[in-house]
This record gives sequence, C-alpha cells and structure tokens, in this order.
Amino acid sequence: MDCIQAIMTRRSIRAFTNETVKEDDLNIILEAGRMAPTAGNLQPCHFVVVNDPEVRARLQQAAFGQELLSTAQVVIVVCVEPERSSKYGERGMNYYCFLDGANATENMLLAAHALGYGACYMGGFSDSAVKKALNLPENIKVVSMIPLGKAAEQPPVPPKRPLDEIVHKDRW
Repeated sequence: MDCIQAIMTRRSIRAFTNETVKEDDLNIILEAGRMAPTAGNLQPCHFVVVNDPEVRARLQQAAFGQELLSTAQVVIVVCVEPERSSKYGERGMNYYCFLDGANATENMLLAAHALGYGACYMGGFSDSAVKKALNLPENIKVVSMIPLGKAAEQPPVPPKRPLDEIVHKDRW
C-alpha cells in the first residue's frame, strides 16, 4: 500500500479479533514512530508496549472504561520527555514535544494500517492513572494510547468538510 492510499483509507478501529500482532510487524510500527519528525530533531518520544492483559485492564480503567483496550492485542502508549525539548524553552516543553508525540502516533497508525492491522488514536484517559498503571517516571508525560490488533470491523469513511470550506488562499 502506498502512502497516499494509507492516508486515505485508514480508519479508527475500535474492535479487534484475537489474532496476535507479529513481533516483526510491531517493530516496523515502532520504527515508523521513531522516524516521525521532531522539533529540532530533539526526539522526546518514548513508547511503552503493553501486552500484559492485567496492565491493559488498568489502562482501560484509566481510559474511563473504553472497551477497545480490552480487545486489542497490544497497546502502545506514546510518551514524551519534555526536558529533551527544552532548547525551545517553555514552548518546546509544553507544546513542541506533544506535537512530536502526535507525529509519532500518526506514523504508527499509518504503518499499522499499511501492514493490515487496525488501530485507534486514543486521547481520552486520566494522565495520572496511566502513569500509575505503567509506573512512569514523574518527568514523563503521556500523549496518546494506540490499541492495536487485527480489525474486527470496517467502519465507513466519516464525513469530512470539503476543501473549499477549509482551504484559504493567500489570506483568510
């Protein structure tokens, strides 16, 4: 699958089969996250790969009971180390590093789709509960969680605003 096709056909998957995620495929997905652009190439991202069903259950509690975390075979938790982005001051530590984590998340979502897996960008969770479930150091911040597995659903294309509503040429 080429890049444009992956972008145009990727959907948020919230139901998964019991098929396992191949280790080689997981490593490719993680590499895609590692290769995402970061401000100043400062690389503040960390990825916590969660296979343990008990830890996934704690993540589900942290995510207000969202069931997709119980059916995913793997959950990748994307974190950042804000101090690595301190070259850009407060803006780097409070904004750029989170954009970097979002870039890594999107790369992993696209890679997962290109490899035949389903995944979802999750941002609805209690930061403190995720940190506790994963025993994260205090200085590490959680950006997103990516439940990952073989899709048990094929949702339709969601409605999107047309380009003529969102593209402005030369000025607003």
